[in-house]
Amino acid sequence: MIHLGVIGTNWISGQFVEAALSTKEYELTAVYSRKLETAQAFAKPFGEAEYATDLQTFFGIQHMDTVYIASPNSLHFEQAKEAILAKKNVIVEKPAFSTPEEMDEIIRLANAQHVFFFEAARNFHEQSFQKIRELLPLKNEILGASFTYMKYSSRYDQVLDGQEPNIFSPHFSGGALMDLGVYLVYAAVAWFGMPDEVHYFARPVVTGVDGLGWGILRYDLFDVTIQPGKIGDSYATSEIYFDKGTLVLNGVNAIEEAVYHDRAHKEREKIELSTEKNPMVEEARAFAKVIAHPTDKKYGVLYEEWVELARNVNQVIYNLRKSAGITFDADSK
Repeated sequence: MIHLGVIGTNWISGQFVEAALSTKEYELTAVYSRKLETAQAFAKPFGEAEYATDLQTFFGIQHMDTVYIASPNSLHFEQAKEAILAKKNVIVEKPAFSTPEEMDEIIRLANAQHVFFFEAARNFHEQSFQKIRELLPLKNEILGASFTYMKYSSRYDQVLDGQEPNIFSPHFSGGALMDLGVYLVYAAVAWFGMPDEVHYFARPVVTGVDGLGWGILRYDLFDVTIQPGKIGDSYATSEIYFDKGTLVLNGVNAIEEAVYHDRAHKEREKIELSTEKNPMVEEARAFAKVIAHPTDKKYGVLYEEWVELARNVNQVIYNLRKSAGITFDADSK
């Protein structure tokens, strides 16, 4: 049984805990919040847990072996570092870290402390995502792809009122690319590999981060365009273009529908996909298998692939952000 601690008491933490408990591989052991009442209210639906209002006490809970971190983006690095030094596995909500330097240090430190680091990029661990990966033809048969995830954030209303919520703040490593764009970059890098070059054209909001943007990932034989956004809504599908047809997905952040349009035969084939009610169940189950089998070579190879993918996605997002001139406080650390 994995003894789980949680940093961050927002809705996504609740969804992850619900998913983790449903696998029967985890139990909620501890919750950290600056306010005791908040920690208690968060844990109440899930049963008994310990509470901590300071991180030193939280990381000192000996029987807690794994920490899920869903605090504001800029806090992930220091909190993950403290957890690893306390010999806890860490599951860090996407985007895990602000810079490649932070990513490199956490990976090095986790290896040195013999614990695991996971980036909670749920779309990559879904069976539907892997099925699309298996269906893709050779790269010389791919013409390109277009991925979109654009959803209006209610917290943009606060920006319009002159405030600076974390998700739109450069001090907290916010913006559309860092939030929704992660899913798009994960799809591109997992399915096609590292691009040769990237460009990002951002529409900044008054706080200095991107409210939405258009990115180009250039490969040897084709391009992938991405469009993340948090200040408007898009109802566009995501598509992959082949020599002989087009694969249309409802999105790449959570693939629920996929249809292949065969140009040559003028046929339309719906691809059968399986999805979970809670979209975080599959990642929770995947992390549990690795944690439960620390010496199994099969899971060791799988884990190394995940870590390398997380590193590459982080680098691509960093390069995209820099091409648009978006600067975070974390860049100067």
